[in-house]
Amino acid sequence: MADLSAFPISARWPATHPDLLQLYSAPTPNGVKVSIMLEETGLPYEPHYINIGENETWTEPYLSLNPNGKIPSIVDPDGPGGKPFGLFESGAILLYLAEKTRKFLPVDPAARYETIQWVFFQMAAIGPMFGQVGFFHKFAGREYEDKRPRDRYVAESRRLLGVLETRLANRKWIMGDEYTIADISLLGWVRNLVGFYEAGELVGFDSFKAVKVWLDHGLARPAVQRGLEIPSRG
Repeated sequence: MADLSAFPISARWPATHPDLLQLYSAPTPNGVKVSIMLEETGLPYEPHYINIGENETWTEPYLSLNPNGKIPSIVDPDGPGGKPFGLFESGAILLYLAEKTRKFLPVDPAARYETIQWVFFQMAAIGPMFGQVGFFHKFAGREYEDKRPRDRYVAESRRLLGVLETRLANRKWIMGDEYTIADISLLGWVRNLVGFYEAGELVGFDSFKAVKVWLDHGLARPAVQRGLEIPSRG
């Protein structure tokens, strides 16, 4: 049986099955990237719900694993060299799981780096911009009388959707016929923008036909549907 005692997070959220990969997360756009990936690969894991509303990401046990205090994080009892290994940042976790399972990341070097660039595109552009639209449209920012900040993020989000639209023209997935971690990294964010954030009309989502088709294809995958609800909020 794996010994996870070196990770203080395991005392706060104890593992029932310490030999399985431990996922510390919540069903946010960043969180579901990893749960979808785990469901897609079939890699056994144990999820732990981290309550953002209760500020659990800012507790010492969570910060001991993820000093950035964000969702998600993992501890893999069978990490590199067979030793327990902790990791945070969703993009890094996707790459790690892809390489561990040899799934959803092309073997060809050029295609591999092309896939990684789209993961970085999500992390550096889509995620931050869509998140700001959510803040100014659905959350506290909607009370601000000055709509210029909101409009700035809306305009940039439209531009980014245009980048995706161009990429997905005549493609089923970001990399063409092959479903990869690039798609997994993006699905939750686009879904949130038009669903949870209720910003579809605001950004003119219906005009991005190829993105809509791609989103429908992604959401039709059973592993995606399962991953969107993991970890359960209880």
